[in-house]
Amino acid sequence: MSSQPVGVLRRLLPALFVLVLVGGLYAFARLPSASAEDRAAMASRFSFTELPIALPPGLPQQSVRKVNPKYEHIQSWISSVGAAIAVNDIDDDGTANDLCLVDTRSDEAIVTPAPDSGATYQPFVLNPAPLPMGPAIAPMGCTPGDFNSDGRMDLLVNYWGRTPVLYLHRQDATALDLAAFHPVELVPQAETADGIYHGPLWNTNATAVADFDGDGHPDIGVFNYFPDTQILDPQGLPNVQMNHSMSRAQNAGGAHVLRFKSATSGATPSVTYEEQVALDPRYASGWTLAAASADLDGDLLPELYLANDFGNDRFFHNTSKPGRISFELAEGRRGPLTPKSLVVGHDSFKGMAIDFADLEGTGRFDMFVSNITQEWGLEESNMVWHNNAATPADARKKLEDGVAPFDNKAASMNLAWVGWGWDAKMADFDNSGRLSIVQTCGFVKGDINRFNWLQELAMSNDLMLQEPDMWPKAVPGDDISGSNPMAFWVREDNGRYVDLSPELGFGVNTPTRGVAVADTNADGGQDFAVARQWAAPVYYRNGKAGNDNFLGLRLYRPASNTPAGATGTAEGTATDGAGSPGTPAYGAQVRIVTADGRTQVAQVDGGGGHAGRRSLDVFFGLGTAGSKPVSAELSWRDTSGATHRQTLDLDAGWHDLMLTDQARKVQSS
Repeated sequence: MSSQPVGVLRRLLPALFVLVLVGGLYAFARLPSASAEDRAAMASRFSFTELPIALPPGLPQQSVRKVNPKYEHIQSWISSVGAAIAVNDIDDDGTANDLCLVDTRSDEAIVTPAPDSGATYQPFVLNPAPLPMGPAIAPMGCTPGDFNSDGRMDLLVNYWGRTPVLYLHRQDATALDLAAFHPVELVPQAETADGIYHGPLWNTNATAVADFDGDGHPDIGVFNYFPDTQILDPQGLPNVQMNHSMSRAQNAGGAHVLRFKSATSGATPSVTYEEQVALDPRYASGWTLAAASADLDGDLLPELYLANDFGNDRFFHNTSKPGRISFELAEGRRGPLTPKSLVVGHDSFKGMAIDFADLEGTGRFDMFVSNITQEWGLEESNMVWHNNAATPADARKKLEDGVAPFDNKAASMNLAWVGWGWDAKMADFDNSGRLSIVQTCGFVKGDINRFNWLQELAMSNDLMLQEPDMWPKAVPGDDISGSNPMAFWVREDNGRYVDLSPELGFGVNTPTRGVAVADTNADGGQDFAVARQWAAPVYYRNGKAGNDNFLGLRLYRPASNTPAGATGTAEGTATDGAGSPGTPAYGAQVRIVTADGRTQVAQVDGGGGHAGRRSLDVFFGLGTAGSKPVSAELSWRDTSGATHRQTLDLDAGWHDLMLTDQARKVQSS
């Protein structure tokens, strides 16, 4: 046999292998989808009613932001983020039925009751006066939390153009209005004579709140997007810049991790944080759009994930000690058939959101990361990071070796593609014991499709990208994925997911951003609210109330800054009037085993994601096993940082528990 054909065949083998691989992946990705009958049957398990969210009267109604002159030709691009929403118990009535939202049309942070909540207060704007502000500052997000541990819900608002502001709830407040909050600087600033802010120009799109060092108090991670420049100032200096790469940009504003030090309560409450270098600077300057945390290895020190636009997302193992926050980078491992971008820490996709939850019902936290997946555009991939650790001890061993214990399963679960994805929250909306996923979508709404310009930009030389003048025009009237409706992913029996947003009435072609989830009327059915970019926010009431098929937990620790004579108590007794039974048990985990043998895990989520914040409650759907007591293993740190574990048998329904050296039910006074 001639050696020439053999040589030709040998040279062709790599190309043939690639063709076979691509064909196989295409066939795999095109598995049969759910039939119309199947979709209708799945949709019948859900029922939502869309309700408007009340806003203060007389607010301005803009449709685009004023920006630095260097950004004027990409004004719509710079104006594409900022709509945010959170849900929590801000008025201390025992139910997470209050919203804190950012409406881009007015560039205001607003507190308002959830629809049908029966609240007696009126919506109001969070005005930070007497703290200095300025015309080139805009709010970008709101995170409720008890930051001074006094048992009252405070609010953290992050901005473009300044450092965040903490609105601390006054202990003597008797009504929920602006006067109930005392605004303080998260980062201390020098006093100004002119009332204009002159401090650091942080441009923040992502925050994460958790007890990072395990001392029993919430710490705060602030992760900035643009560098510290005058993004929204029409008279700003021309030193602004864009990302210096589409796939590995590291020239953003950087990370700031702040550790709780001390606090006071009363009529003028205060809290002090100190910034610590907790992340290796080499991995802390990505263009971060979202952050979230959860403990994977059983030490109740939450790991941290940063979703970065324009480059590698980052996952960090928590190696903190009380008083000292520290994280070590951990990355995934690549198999022979795994594309590099589908490995934790090596992706080049546009990380837009991150959420931790037990998506597969294994008793371990998985992660869902939202990305840009526009068909016939930048069709990348969402990430479903499946937790491959067998046990928390196995996760600890891998993390100590610098290995992130995750494999991507987005394509096999039919969750890889949606459009231009943003915030996402995993939750059980039908109490089946299976989590669905609400995912917001859409970028810039307009009349003329400009995706071809964006596609050309994505293929351009990285050396050109940092200069704003090299970016193609994006101004009012231009459209880039502006008609993507949000998605509502529901699990099929075969393990794949289907988007039921058309069947459930969510197919509005308006760009959406933040998602907030809670059982706002305590009826056992989780509701959710959505922030829309340049449109009114909206609330979806769950019409499927729970009926002995859910377990809801409100977990508290004793308030540590309650003045003498105030209503907070460490003895596990609910109180009348202002104040809750205690402060949220940040990072507490609950692992349940239902009567049919299924295991689920959830946590008290202090606040993470892109622009949405779920409540601090822990919620499980129990499915058909809900009529029998549930075995619940609780793990928590007390106010001194000591760890505890206890197993309780709990009936279906809502329970309030005080966590000290043991878990006690909170009794009504």
